[in-house]
Amino acid sequence: MMKRSWAIRELCHISIFAAIIAVCAQISVPTAFGVPMTLQTLAISLSGVVLGTKNGTIAVLVYILLGAAGVPVFASLSGGLGVIFGRTGGFILSFPFLACAAGIGAKKSRLWLILWLAIGAIVNYICGALMFSFITSNGLAASFSFVVAPFVPITIIEIALVVMFGKSIKQVLVMQR
Repeated sequence: MMKRSWAIRELCHISIFAAIIAVCAQISVPTAFGVPMTLQTLAISLSGVVLGTKNGTIAVLVYILLGAAGVPVFASLSGGLGVIFGRTGGFILSFPFLACAAGIGAKKSRLWLILWLAIGAIVNYICGALMFSFITSNGLAASFSFVVAPFVPITIIEIALVVMFGKSIKQVLVMQR
């Protein structure tokens, strides 16, 4: 009986984080190049830290699958395969790696967490810039300046927030068991 209730609790946490990611995707600021600044990367990093590597990644995969099925969970209430294979698709497709990296870093010290969050962000940026470059026929340098450079200061703030609050949020969830 204990094993079953634990599985239900895990499913609930995964579902809640998939919903949090969807809500944070709607908190967005449009940019001139069609890649909005959102808070979903903050929620994705938190999912990895709070839920752990496996469950955090699963929460992100649930979010992406919902969006792929057409549920309007992506930024600006969009959804569908067109978004995933559009100018922002590289970012979306790399989100599971970002959650996984956050989960790996959370198992260690704050310094390791910062390092893994930075690695996750860099992979996210590379995938996003490559897809943006391919879809828009812009060069990599131009794509970098359009869809990576403006986001770096926000990412630094997000990493700081995840490092400051991620493990505290996790402790709150653990105390509820």
